[in-house]
Amino acid sequence: MIEAIGLSKVYGSKTAVDDLSFTVRPGIVTGFLGPNGAGKSTTMRLLLGLDRPSAGRALINGKPYADYPAPLREVGALLEARAVHTGRSARNHLLAMAATNGIPRMRVDEMLGLVGLDEVAGKRAGGFSLGMGQRLGIASALLGDPAVLLLDEPVNGLDPEGILWIRNLLKALAAEGRTVFVSSHLMSEMAVTATELLVVGRGKLIASGSVEELIHRASTGAVIVRTEEADRLASLLAGPGRIIERPRSGTLHVSGMDSAAIGLIAARERIALIELSPQQATLEEAFMEITRDAVEFHGGTPEADHRDAAVVGGQSV
Repeated sequence: MIEAIGLSKVYGSKTAVDDLSFTVRPGIVTGFLGPNGAGKSTTMRLLLGLDRPSAGRALINGKPYADYPAPLREVGALLEARAVHTGRSARNHLLAMAATNGIPRMRVDEMLGLVGLDEVAGKRAGGFSLGMGQRLGIASALLGDPAVLLLDEPVNGLDPEGILWIRNLLKALAAEGRTVFVSSHLMSEMAVTATELLVVGRGKLIASGSVEELIHRASTGAVIVRTEEADRLASLLAGPGRIIERPRSGTLHVSGMDSAAIGLIAARERIALIELSPQQATLEEAFMEITRDAVEFHGGTPEADHRDAAVVGGQSV
């Protein structure tokens, strides 16, 4: 289990983490989301004792990370995959880590095989591609067979096959009862990998819950209905608290009723439905809605710039 209790970190006049509290449970993959500058990386550094908090505590299985005599056997972490001695081979890099943490040498070859680097184990890590570096970082995190894993952007640089592999690996590790905490900007990946989500913005926790809960919170509850009897169905559905729009012929956009209720009315009146689709937000849309007021850097679009331009003397300015 991972616990953040009133964590705060201040750098000069900048508050990177602001009274942050949460618990990451074992047995599931927990996603850690937030826009750039939200404090995710700082939080992970605080959890791992790489930075000292200005206030609060960070505990892993009830103890600070620094209190573990052989931390790699308790906690595996991937914060910066390229933070390796570039002159060492992948095998020697893992052997050095194993030697300092009392980990058997045979575990090194096991991890090289697990991440798919066994054929390049003798090559210098400095010549690895970004994806190969990520795989070596994951091998390093798993080397001590830890019960707790903290991974920052683990799919960065991986090809589709590698992304599928790490997704299945994280789920399998969580299914073994481990605590798996993953930071990522890839909403589509978190939607199919994580069970629980923590969302931070400007150093504060702004949302938490299951993937389904956060998506439901951002969904409009509207239903798209297509039928050749749209006019008749619209009159039957009309009522207090219901909004029925006609975006195009033969199509209704219904708010205030769920799809089951609409389907029952249509069936009772023998109205054939071509489509009955609840409109559910994606995790990306939910994330954008949740973090709308917590984004530190906003970018414009060429279309928006064009629309907003003033016209003087026939020319945009």
